[in-house]
Amino acid sequence: MNERKQSSMNRRNLLRAVAIGAPLAAAGAVGAGVASADTANFRVMVTEQVANKVFVFDKDKSFSNANAYKTWSPGTGGWYNLSDCRIRDTAQFGAIGLAAASGGKVGIWNITTELDQELNDVLWSASPGGNPHALERIPNIGAFVSASSGGYLTVYGPTRISDPSTLKAVQTVSLAGAHGVVWDPNNQLLWACGNKVVQAYSVSGTYRNTRLKATGKKVALSGLGHDLQADYSNSSRLLVSDSYGVYSIDKSTLAKTTMHTTTRIKSYVKMRTGEYFYLRGDNAGSRDWGTPTLVFSQSADRTRSGAEFYKARYYTTAYN
Repeated sequence: MNERKQSSMNRRNLLRAVAIGAPLAAAGAVGAGVASADTANFRVMVTEQVANKVFVFDKDKSFSNANAYKTWSPGTGGWYNLSDCRIRDTAQFGAIGLAAASGGKVGIWNITTELDQELNDVLWSASPGGNPHALERIPNIGAFVSASSGGYLTVYGPTRISDPSTLKAVQTVSLAGAHGVVWDPNNQLLWACGNKVVQAYSVSGTYRNTRLKATGKKVALSGLGHDLQADYSNSSRLLVSDSYGVYSIDKSTLAKTTMHTTTRIKSYVKMRTGEYFYLRGDNAGSRDWGTPTLVFSQSADRTRSGAEFYKARYYTTAYN
C-alpha cells in the first residue's frame, strides 16, 4: 500500500466567493462513528474530479495534499468523474465509504485502513450504467441503492449482510433524471430526487428479495434535482437542491420551503452549529459542473487550485 505522499504545495490565499442569488442560510448535525460530536471545527469529505480522488480535510485548514486527513483514489476505468461520496456504519467493517462515479461505477470501500486508500481497498463495486450520481445503504438488510441520471434507481441485495461481495442487482426502478438518494431512518423510507421531483420509497423484503415501492409521498421541484441530504439541524426535514435553488422539505407534511435561490448548487450541507457549506457549478473549464471552491457560511472558503469539486459531505456516519 502506498504511504501518504507529502507534497510541498504552496499555501494559497483563500478566496471568499461572491454571493450569488439569495444569501445562503444555516444549521446542524450529530456526530457518530467516524466523526465526534458536532463542533465548530469539523471534517469535510469531497469528490475532486481532476485528481479523481475523494479527500477528507479539516475545514479550518487549507485543502493542500499535506493537510489531507484521508484520501481514496479508485483509479481509472469506470471510476472517473467521481460524483458522490459518503460514509456509513456497518457491524462487519465499521465505517465504510460509499461512492458513485459518472464513468459508470458505484461501490464501497474500507476507510479504516491506511490514510491513502486505493482500488484494492474496495469491498464491492458494480456498474449500473446511466451516469451514476449517488449510492446509499439501507441498514439492517445490507442492501444498496444507486441513482443514475439515465433515469433509474438500481437496488442491490446480498445473500449475506456481512459479505458485500454477495451483492447483486435485484431491481431497477424508473426515475427520470435520478441524481440523489438518501435513507430516512426515522420513517424507514428511501428518498430520491430526479427531474422536477423528490420521491419517497418504501422498502420490503430482505437479502435478494429487497424491493422498493413508490409511496404517495412526493414533492415537485422546479428543475432537475441535484443533491438530496439529511438536514443535520432537524431530523424531520430533508434538504434538496435543483437547478434553481435549495429547499427544505418537511418529511411529514411534504411542505417545501425555499431556502436560497442560488442556482447550480451541486451539494449543500446544513450543520447543527449554524454553519452550512456548499459547492456551486462555476460554468467554467472542461468540467463546468464543478468548482475549485467550497463555500462556508461562517468560515473561510477553501479553494484548491486546479481542482473540480462536485460533492461535499460532512465526515460522519450519521444520517441526521
